Amino acid sequence: MRFSHNLLSVGLIVLLASFAVPAQRKSRTARRAKPAPAKVSVEAINTDALKVLIAKPKDKPLLVSFWATWCDGCREEFPDLVKIDDDYRSKGLNFLSVTVDELEDKRLAVSFIEEMKAKMPVVLLNVPDKEPAIHAVDMNWDGALPATFLYDRTGNIVYRHFGKIKPEELRAIIDKTIKQ
Repeated sequence: MRFSHNLLSVGLIVLLASFAVPAQRKSRTARRAKPAPAKVSVEAINTDALKVLIAKPKDKPLLVSFWATWCDGCREEFPDLVKIDDDYRSKGLNFLSVTVDELEDKRLAVSFIEEMKAKMPVVLLNVPDKEPAIHAVDMNWDGALPATFLYDRTGNIVYRHFGKIKPEELRAIIDKTIKQ
């Protein structure tokens, strides 16, 4: 009886060990897997910082998109902007994405950017009064979203669009601006 009890114990240990080996293999495989991509960074900026970002001396044209997670039109056009950024980044276009979400909604903006697989720099305009920032961008802009601006290499606005962009129209103007 004692022999069968010991045999049963050994069999149980072997059985349990057989489960541990695949788990160890999985963990080694997981260690070899590619690291997760870096999380999106969204820096909160004020009006002065926005002015600096837009007014920097440019070696390339700059496309600036203003949006918010609560804006349906913004959410609808964003995949087109991500595609434009992907297509033009290596062709001589800088891109800045500016969310006007509230600071406490920054997580929503980060989540949305990750969901869209966006690679362009994103900042959050964190100001108590958005009007000075709006007028710093364009005196003709009333703050309606989405809003898109294309600056040439000299810092002049060569394209402005309030509402959802027409991707073909924007691409044509980007092509022309890059060639200048």
